[in-house]
Amino acid sequence: MILQKLNQFYERIQGEDGNPYGVPTPGYSVQNITFRIVLNPDGSLVEIQDTRKTLTQTTKTGKIKTKQVPRQTLVPGDSKPPGQGINPCTFWDNTAYLLGYKKPDKNSAKAEKEAARALETLAATKEHYIALSDAAGSDQPALAAIRSFYENHWNAEMAVDHAEKLDDFAATGFGVFRVLPSQKDVHEQDAIKAWWATRQHGNTPTDDLGFCLVTGQELPIARIHEPAIKGVNGAAPGGAKLASFEKHSFRSYAKDQSFNSPVSEQAVFAYCNALNALLSGPQSHRHLVTIGDVTTIFWTEKKSTTESLFAHLLGGNIEAEPASTNTEDQIRHNQLQVFLDILRKGGGASVTDLDDKPDTKFYILGLSGNVTRLVVRFWHVNTIDDMIDRLRDHYQNLALTRKKDSHPYREPEFPSAQRLLEQTARDRKAISPLLGGQLMQAILNGSPYPMTLLQGVLNRLKIVEKDPQGKTLENVTYLKAAILKAVLIRNFNQTIDMSLNTERTEPAYLLGRLFAALEKTQQDALGQVNAGIRERFYSSASATPGSVFPRIMRTYTHHLAKMGSGALAERIGSEKATKAKIGREILIQEIHTPLEGYPTHLNLEEQGLFAIGYYHQRQDFFTKKTSDSPESQNPQ
Repeated sequence: MILQKLNQFYERIQGEDGNPYGVPTPGYSVQNITFRIVLNPDGSLVEIQDTRKTLTQTTKTGKIKTKQVPRQTLVPGDSKPPGQGINPCTFWDNTAYLLGYKKPDKNSAKAEKEAARALETLAATKEHYIALSDAAGSDQPALAAIRSFYENHWNAEMAVDHAEKLDDFAATGFGVFRVLPSQKDVHEQDAIKAWWATRQHGNTPTDDLGFCLVTGQELPIARIHEPAIKGVNGAAPGGAKLASFEKHSFRSYAKDQSFNSPVSEQAVFAYCNALNALLSGPQSHRHLVTIGDVTTIFWTEKKSTTESLFAHLLGGNIEAEPASTNTEDQIRHNQLQVFLDILRKGGGASVTDLDDKPDTKFYILGLSGNVTRLVVRFWHVNTIDDMIDRLRDHYQNLALTRKKDSHPYREPEFPSAQRLLEQTARDRKAISPLLGGQLMQAILNGSPYPMTLLQGVLNRLKIVEKDPQGKTLENVTYLKAAILKAVLIRNFNQTIDMSLNTERTEPAYLLGRLFAALEKTQQDALGQVNAGIRERFYSSASATPGSVFPRIMRTYTHHLAKMGSGALAERIGSEKATKAKIGREILIQEIHTPLEGYPTHLNLEEQGLFAIGYYHQRQDFFTKKTSDSPESQNPQ
């Protein structure tokens, strides 16, 4: 199923005007080109040019950053094969093959070995172009110029004069040729492309015919699946295989390698290049996000607006899109607003508002790398309409009342899956490697959230974290509370309000509220202290309240007595502080009265509800009160 849908996607994008995905046709591959060797017609060198492009990015903090990146270019032949063999490419290659130069390694012995190999590869390249020129005859003057370059105008010692350039922009990619006065690279010239096509027709395989599992046709079966797939988190930089049979233990019915699972060379070429287009092609930003250690790609069976907006949503940047005077950007901004309205409104809104068909198939594939092989972490197929419904349900589960002046990065209405994962650990490296895939499956299938998500957040709440200045950070933040709310709703069938519900009488919720009120009382009485009750008691209070709350309640009476003359009085005056003290006493009595003692232990579900009660009550303290509220004289 996966290979079939990727094969169909290749057919779809190959037919788009201008080939915006940069997918190759048979006989070609997409490579990262960083430099160009410019020659005169007689083969003499004009210059070595930097062909990289400048990429401008805006960070989440609003800073503009630029960097130089290779140009992804369609070139003749397959990808550069790995290993130590000598295999010159046609019209493109790295500096060792094209110029006999390898950036010197700091290890002198290794540098000497690499320099010797560079001489071998340069000699092989020279022989390669001599053979090509002889085969083409006088019909290809560009080939004759490249041959003359190697025979009459270049040797490895000359590379030293260009070492600064070669170490700067040529070391990280491949180079191509251009022969003046043409303004096209050699491989892009019409005559060369026609000549290359005739060479491909003569190489069509006739052996190993079989029925392709992807197309159902009798075609030459691929021995290995090439090109390698690049851009998957955890995989080797040179690429990995989605399907591969390399050991004798995989042998079946005397069939070696990928003949075990017959897929035609045509289908292999299509699905591998489709995957590479989604993962690292010029349009990959529209189809790719990383969630935990899972590289997630997605596409629709037909070109759609939803497809182009989905990365914004999963990537967590959807709320940061500003209006623009640029027509194209303004169109995208308007589409995003419509998409957000669809997520908010539910049944009253439809993807038809984006000119998409609701029954269009949507595909989501999660991959991770295991060095040379890829692992499918999840595969999800649904219609656009059903997928939007699942997302809407997920975000409604997460929804909490946000501060009017809150920053969208800290309190996003539509938090990305990655932001949710980050709430389970202090460091990204500490996030469970399986959690990203499990969370995405729960979101897309509407199934229960992984319990490791709940456990991770609860464990994080019990840790006292400080900023670089030593100030204690909030533990029950907006995003952590949103996760707890979502898990309690979906996994435990709880009904959780977006803000404080004074009618709830579950002990865990009341204890969370009570703890927040006791903490606020201490702060109003003493101001900021090095180790308040939250730092000292939150962990035990949320798990074993019976052993902690009697002690905290004893300190509460002392803190309440000081409210009229303590830190709060200094800030707002003793008269207002005394009124706030009365309001606080009434509030704590109202919270405490329904409790029939303190439970000895709270399970995970109850610990989550405790945190929600704590968060709701904390947020209520900092919400502007009406004049007749008992807390109206207790400002932040």
